[in-house]
Amino acid sequence: MARFFGRYEHSLDDKGRVILPAKFRAAFRGTAYLTQYHDGCLALWTPESFEEQMAAMQLKAESSRADRNLARLWASTSHEVEVRETGRVAIPAHLRGFAALEAEVLVNGAIDRVELWNPARWSEKVQPEEIRLTEGLDD
Repeated sequence: MARFFGRYEHSLDDKGRVILPAKFRAAFRGTAYLTQYHDGCLALWTPESFEEQMAAMQLKAESSRADRNLARLWASTSHEVEVRETGRVAIPAHLRGFAALEAEVLVNGAIDRVELWNPARWSEKVQPEEIRLTEGLDD
């Protein structure tokens, strides 16, 4: 299973495409799956990890109406995307809107997926943890 780590600053081109870092590209073998994800980012999954996510969503959909609706939303907003040899990935407009991706994009390794973040949103989300790390605070 592929593992991803590191943070990279990239830009969207005029057609809404971003280039993945070279170290991430091999895991996708030309195909990836792009989904809405927690805290307003996008997740880019390998085919294997996406299958695991689909199975988890299918199980979740059996538990309650809210979970069925969550699974429906997740599936309806998921897209199979091509990862070109150059690492370029086209991001559909509605997903760019969901994640507030404009000119700049942070491409972050998130262990089992790659996350695409609006830089300001990323800073807002991680600032409390960065303070805890720099000050050596425990829970």
